[in-house]
Amino acid sequence: MALCLNPDCGQPNNDDANSSCATCGSPLLLRDRYRVVKAIGQGGFGATYLGQDLQLPGEPLCVIKQLLPQVQDPEIMLMARELFRREAKTLGRIGSHPQVPTLLDYFEAPEGFYLVQEYIRGKTLEQEVREQGVYSETATKQFLSELLPLLQYLHNQGVIHRDIKPANLLRRDIDRRLVLIDFGAVKDQVSQIQGGSGLTALTSFSVGTRGYAPPEQLAMRPVYSSDLYSLGVTCLFLMTGKGPQDLDYNPVTGELLWRNSVQVSDALATVLGKMLAASVRYRYQRAEQVMTALDLQPYHDSLIQGLSALPPGAPPIKPSSGRTGSGYPSPQERQAEAIRARRRDRSGNRPEQLADAQQIAAWTGGTSNTSGNNSAGRLSLNARDILATYQRGRRDFSQQPLNRIDLSESQLPSVNFQGAQLKESLFVAAQLERADFGQANLHRANLRRANLHQAYFGNADLSFANLQKADLSDAILSNANLRGTNLCGANLRGAKLTPVQLKMAKTNWWTILPDGRRGRLF
Repeated sequence: MALCLNPDCGQPNNDDANSSCATCGSPLLLRDRYRVVKAIGQGGFGATYLGQDLQLPGEPLCVIKQLLPQVQDPEIMLMARELFRREAKTLGRIGSHPQVPTLLDYFEAPEGFYLVQEYIRGKTLEQEVREQGVYSETATKQFLSELLPLLQYLHNQGVIHRDIKPANLLRRDIDRRLVLIDFGAVKDQVSQIQGGSGLTALTSFSVGTRGYAPPEQLAMRPVYSSDLYSLGVTCLFLMTGKGPQDLDYNPVTGELLWRNSVQVSDALATVLGKMLAASVRYRYQRAEQVMTALDLQPYHDSLIQGLSALPPGAPPIKPSSGRTGSGYPSPQERQAEAIRARRRDRSGNRPEQLADAQQIAAWTGGTSNTSGNNSAGRLSLNARDILATYQRGRRDFSQQPLNRIDLSESQLPSVNFQGAQLKESLFVAAQLERADFGQANLHRANLRRANLHQAYFGNADLSFANLQKADLSDAILSNANLRGTNLCGANLRGAKLTPVQLKMAKTNWWTILPDGRRGRLF
């Protein structure tokens, strides 16, 4: 379907084959290149659409933002256009960062002003929590470790986002990384729009979602610390599933009363309390201060340098590799993936994705080797690589091909194996408390006697895995595949999983169930 953007058109829906609207005769292609497929969102000063770039192979999807203020005042129109240009300039300056959508085009047409951005395939964190459940403390700290370096980058560029919330954070399908969206400077006008995450209050100089925006921002004096407040409120939503409007607050200070709603360590509670201070004076001023307080400093360099960070002494990655040093896809690689995704949508086939050998070798200091269990030419990390880079402060080994790896008796607390291939891997008696195995493939893995306290296994495949006598207390196994999983003698006290999942697994009298009872579940 092709959509006509003429606001006066009575029937905007058209067939793809049409070059002009069958109803009003308006051209259906913007710049003879972009076809609008459907509307995504609508506001008082414009609309957002899903489109296709017909000049690229595969006709990949893109996001098209249209400035079309419903006002007659020429001064407001002039200001709206200036703010729209400012948004384009900002995105052009920061859009090369792998956690920000790439600006693809900016132009003016008879129907209005347009921004064309990279389309991010994925779900918002708001959707993720609604579908998969709330975050653990480990998952929340992992979330902060991804977002804080991005905020530091934005603030160093002089950019205050001003609308950080779960609905504006997408988990990208291609690499499971978080992407911050909606740099909508055109919202800096007097208006109100009803969004999925609450009422967005807009003034001549301020923008922000009620409850997520701190007092100084709504008073038209946003500072860098304002984004940290919004990030703190986002953490509360991730851990409770409740928006700020559902939490009590102190009628004297206006601060949220959240402490009894979450189960976190005193250390994390202290950090969140300072992020959520109503007064700027008592709040963290910069993102790096929060990282230091959370003890994220050991691998801070690899996080903040989103485009070029490498371990000390590691060889540089050649530009032809197409992948950034931190493991994030570059804008060019993301565009290529969009083209491949469009082709997959048409053909129904999914070509095998090969890891970038140069990137892995550079990341590990050149110690990786070729595994016969992987596709030809694909390099994988070995146990020595994992342990060595972990000792250098790295915790992120997500999306890596690690089938049959032997990490028995290793010390890897808080390690991130999200989305990793770990079939038939060995973690016997390993220390893996607070580890992240979300969406990992652990089919027939051996985690016997492993310490998995507060570990995260959301959507992981643990089919026929051996977790006999493992400590899974307070672990999160939401939507994990436990078919044939050996939980005999395992400690599941406080773990989050359903009776249906337990019935699929093997338990015995020595299994401690989530409610503290001992024995099999019938």
